[in-house]
Amino acid sequence: MTGLNEPDVAPSPYTGESAGFVRPDAERWDVAIVGGGLAGLSLALALRQGLGADARIILFDPALARPVIDDERCSAIAAGARRLLTTIGVWDKVGAAAEPIRSMVVTDSRTKDVARPVFLTFDGEVQPGEAFAHMVPNAVLQQALIEAAAAAGIALTPEGVSAFTPEGQGVSLTAGDGGPVRAQLLVACDGARSRLRAMAGIDTVSWAYGQSALTFTVEHERPHEGRAEEHFLPAGPFATLPLPGNRSSIVWAERNADAERLAHLPALLFQDELEQRFGHKLGWVKPVTRPRAYPLGFSMARSFIGERLALVGDAAHLIHPIAGQGLNMGLRDVAALAEAVTDAARVGLDFASPQVLERYQRWRRFDTLAMGVATDSLNRLFSNHSDALRALRDVGLGLVDRLPRLKGLFIRDAAGLTGALPKLLRGEAL
Repeated sequence: MTGLNEPDVAPSPYTGESAGFVRPDAERWDVAIVGGGLAGLSLALALRQGLGADARIILFDPALARPVIDDERCSAIAAGARRLLTTIGVWDKVGAAAEPIRSMVVTDSRTKDVARPVFLTFDGEVQPGEAFAHMVPNAVLQQALIEAAAAAGIALTPEGVSAFTPEGQGVSLTAGDGGPVRAQLLVACDGARSRLRAMAGIDTVSWAYGQSALTFTVEHERPHEGRAEEHFLPAGPFATLPLPGNRSSIVWAERNADAERLAHLPALLFQDELEQRFGHKLGWVKPVTRPRAYPLGFSMARSFIGERLALVGDAAHLIHPIAGQGLNMGLRDVAALAEAVTDAARVGLDFASPQVLERYQRWRRFDTLAMGVATDSLNRLFSNHSDALRALRDVGLGLVDRLPRLKGLFIRDAAGLTGALPKLLRGEAL
């Protein structure tokens, strides 16, 4: 989530023209990754593990030249994604800043309602001692990934890629002001507005929700005890997610105009709006970071692959945050692509061939589409003023709450532990 206070992390050592960066050259690289966010860096480390120390991996992103402390958001890391981060050697560096989600409750009411009945509750463990998710500050995780990538010999380059052309057994890239850079495989991790996806001529199916998410951090009087809450309101969900100490991360969906108005309210008026939704269950509450509004939408690439090109993370798909699965879906992409590439390389195959990339696409496309449909449907079901739909969904939630096996399936699905899991999501090395 975003706001005023800066997380307790050191500035990135990779700024300007520091020695941490590697200039690209015309030599052939095995893999070129464009986008140095959480998914791109995780993929670089996963491929380093799978392809070995001799593999030449380069990562491009102009944002690497900026301090990572500018990002004050937090993310829910599901159990499967945590296993991936553990296996690539990063989780130990962020664990102290992570807060496990030990339980979750779902309520449904209007903003002014005094009573907020609980319709659905979940225990927060997928197995004894393993929480189904942890809340982690993005800046802490980003810093740990950058340091691990540099230590692993991955070339970090604070430049963008302005063009690329598939040529025979590789791809020729134009990066920064330099000459061409050649790679066997190009991976687009450059976000929802991916330039590489557009250059490849890959269309998307997309729409806007007319909602924005206000994200920020609050302090409160009493401990949350690791409980997350999703409070469904007519304008959109209001989620309270536990952070270390008496702090919580807020994801508050409102219609676009209302979100912008709320984000710019004077502190006293914003406090009143916050208390109406947060309630007094944890005593007094106050924002400690500045609320920022992020427009919400849906986007799905018509293809996750091109010629010697793979799309990963938001470049391939963007979903509503109602289930907290955005980053986790990207890390599932990472695990599937890294395994497909590694398996091909180990038997001497061209790991950027259409057959290998198609394996990645088959692995990820159905799961991604299913999650996209589910989050879209949930948002449409809950974000409305219909009394009839409200009665119907509340009955449905109540029934689910009385079916332990179904609740267990939902928890494992939210934890990213269902379906044909790649090795990294099972906690196994490539």
